[in-house]
Amino acid sequence: MSTQAELFDVAIVGARCAGSPLAAQLARRGLRVCVVDGARFPRETLSTHVIQPCGVAALRRLGVLDSLLAAGAVPLTRFTLVAGDARIDADLEDEAEAFGAPGLCVRRVTLDELLVRAAASAGAQVRTGEKVRRLLQESGRVEGVETTRGALRARLVVGADGRRSTVAALVGAGEYHLAPPGRLFAWAYFEGVTDPEPRLRLGRLGDLAFLASPTDGGLYMAGVCPSLQDRASFLAERERRFTEGLRQWPELDAVLAGATRVGSIRVMASWHGYFRSAAGPGWVLLGDAGHFKDPTPAQGISDALRQAERLADAIEAGLGGAAEIDAQLGRWWRWRDEDAYEMHWFASDLGAAGLPGPLHVQVIRDLAGERAATAKMLRVLNHELPPSELFTPRRLGRALARAIRQRPREIPQLASELRSAIRSQLGRRAGAAHALRQTRATARR
Repeated sequence: MSTQAELFDVAIVGARCAGSPLAAQLARRGLRVCVVDGARFPRETLSTHVIQPCGVAALRRLGVLDSLLAAGAVPLTRFTLVAGDARIDADLEDEAEAFGAPGLCVRRVTLDELLVRAAASAGAQVRTGEKVRRLLQESGRVEGVETTRGALRARLVVGADGRRSTVAALVGAGEYHLAPPGRLFAWAYFEGVTDPEPRLRLGRLGDLAFLASPTDGGLYMAGVCPSLQDRASFLAERERRFTEGLRQWPELDAVLAGATRVGSIRVMASWHGYFRSAAGPGWVLLGDAGHFKDPTPAQGISDALRQAERLADAIEAGLGGAAEIDAQLGRWWRWRDEDAYEMHWFASDLGAAGLPGPLHVQVIRDLAGERAATAKMLRVLNHELPPSELFTPRRLGRALARAIRQRPREIPQLASELRSAIRSQLGRRAGAAHALRQTRATARR
């Protein structure tokens, strides 16, 4: 390894909503940190835009929330979830004390630039427009990176560089808990929405899913998500299909009446859900680089912020020596998997292709009829309550009985949906146990 390489405690590859928050926290704790990113900011990236209250609280602790609000980020205090003819409406202001913060909707072109500035202000070296070419290794341990501008030595390299992570590819991080994609995500921005209320809308009507919310810059973000099997035909007529899709939800169509679309229709058509091996000798993966789930419930940004806080603690505790940092990262990896597992599959189910099944619709209808259950649903989306504590066997059994009484003609569909759910749950439990054993064995090496 060249003696001319600069020396840091931590080199972070990727400066967006995982890398920059981690860099800011580590720099404030007195560590020498360098962040490199091939992009220059401000710059867009694929994202659902929405930050759950737990992520907003992390932004407040990071010290950037006021700047985001000043830049036009929209606090979300109302929530709507629609599945077929079932509907949940909630007001987060009624739960203000429980959540401690509203949700937030902000474009990544705004969010990421402010996070990069926060990292630099905290004392981290931030180098944009600088791509990583390879990892520097010695005796099987990662000890830095070589970029387009030279070598950086570091006691730890963090890959926070997204789904197509260079660091993950270079260390050969294996994938597990694979979840096939259900939908293509297409969204655009609109201006001229009159009196947009601060409401996040999620919907499944017919074969389409929807995501919509006001966002910064005086814009309104609206997404249409067809089943992935419809990908080729949708992309072939993107303009027409997107416009017609918006009209399939009359409520959303009314919100956009008189508004004008700004810019192109953005599309995410190639993706899948996964966990990746999160740590090894001298390296760790953070955010989407290590775990990606179906974007439907808008969890990714909040996950990245929460993971960065937890990882900062592990790094600070472990940099006393190589064995200790490896042990700390192994514990962090196990926490990440346990923290993310249920939401990973909940997101996959929520974003599944096709029509919402009759049992799913009945469950939503039941939740809407119970204020306490609606509050629990908000807590699930805020990642403070596991989905299994809301969608219990008892609740599903009651929903099944009601659906059978009210819609006896749908009994074959209900039976098929129930069998599929049971098979999925059994397979996921077995997969979780196997992956946990593998993670523990790998982390101990």
